[in-house]
Amino acid sequence: MNFPENLKYTKEHEWIQVDGDQATIGITEFAQSELGDIVYVEVDTVGQDVSRDEVFGTVEAVKTTSDLFMPVSGTVIEFNPDLDEKAGNDPTLINSDPYGKGWIIRIQVSNPAEVNGLLDAAAYRSLIGH
Repeated sequence: MNFPENLKYTKEHEWIQVDGDQATIGITEFAQSELGDIVYVEVDTVGQDVSRDEVFGTVEAVKTTSDLFMPVSGTVIEFNPDLDEKAGNDPTLINSDPYGKGWIIRIQVSNPAEVNGLLDAAAYRSLIGH
């Protein structure tokens, strides 16, 4: 499995890539493999402030639905339009490209210090036993 070194990770299997005061968030390759085929992604928090560890959306697979948790506090500024099934797009991009085209949201980070509390790739691999 792939866990890019330039990302930070959560114990809930989200990844985050910080670029200045903005960040991109998705779920890890491990998470998508455990969930199976993603059929729907719901993010109804665009424009809202969401605190670290709060739910910012859900991802639905064939067998289950899973909450998505914010790795750091911030304002949700964008939901990946390529995942929006309502617009005729493809949520399975999370399965095929979880760290690229399958990103889920972009945020304006409100507390950059929270990034320091996240896992690096080695710690995440250890957490999941890989």
